[in-house]
Amino acid sequence: MPQSPPSLLAAAGVQAAEAAAVLAATVLAGVDAITGQSYRLGSGIALTIIGVVTAAALALVAAGVARARRWSRTPALLTQLFTGIVGIYLLQSHRYEWGGPALALALAGLAALLVPASFRALTGDRPPPQGGRPSAR
Repeated sequence: MPQSPPSLLAAAGVQAAEAAAVLAATVLAGVDAITGQSYRLGSGIALTIIGVVTAAALALVAAGVARARRWSRTPALLTQLFTGIVGIYLLQSHRYEWGGPALALALAGLAALLVPASFRALTGDRPPPQGGRPSAR
């Protein structure tokens, strides 16, 4: 199996960091539900379960990106888009401690995923041979 390019490993690291951030927010929501700080106990429990499942899904996508699996490209790009939107929303809400890192991660993740080496690894495209014509498919 060919080794993943460094930019793809960086993208996987960003995806894993986003999974960890979702898990951290989930733990906070779970603590709020347990201590009665949630609006309703049922919604706090549901939010905690959804957060754990989301963090696990993001970690699975990070593993797929690190292994250059084709299926991981679209979920990883959508994660960066969604994280960027949430980061902007948080910044507009004056939640700089969450919004700034979220936006920075989203931009770093998009850049790492869209670098030509990462793009080729995730799409299965091969660079044309040096000095020759690209082969017809």
